[in-house]
Amino acid sequence: MADSASGIVSVVDPVLSSAGLELWDVEVTHDTVRVLVDRAGGIDLDSLSQAAGTLVAPILDAHPELTPQGRYHLEVSSPGIERKLRRPEHFARYVGAEISLKTRVEISGARRHRGVLVEAQAAGIVVEMGEPPMRTLVDYDSIDWARTVASWNSTPKRKPTVGNEPKEAAL
Repeated sequence: MADSASGIVSVVDPVLSSAGLELWDVEVTHDTVRVLVDRAGGIDLDSLSQAAGTLVAPILDAHPELTPQGRYHLEVSSPGIERKLRRPEHFARYVGAEISLKTRVEISGARRHRGVLVEAQAAGIVVEMGEPPMRTLVDYDSIDWARTVASWNSTPKRKPTVGNEPKEAAL
């Protein structure tokens, strides 16, 4: 399925780019083609609808050799807040961000890691992780999966009060 995903990228990317949209990723399973689309400043539902209905679907119809045989579902969506990082340019865009990754081999006794992406080089990434923080070079070939980690810095909410109960301070 990886070959069909790269084939889809090659035919869909130029059309989305000409419409001011960025192809983030393509995932192909036995019955689904998932196309992740973004745009500078964020993507809205109208743009996703346009990408699906008028841009991507006709291209896939013209290239049935790239899609799963028979019936399949086309999903066009945004990459989301916690984005999968697959290509070197994905990693380069998120230098300075917190990421989570799973490696194919153990690094410091573990395969799952969380840290700050410090560098994105040609051969791999440098992640600052652990206590005390240490910088570790991870080859792209050693990464099973990686994604950004959303920072949810929300302020605590007040607890609701009923009747004449005393109001509580913020938690």
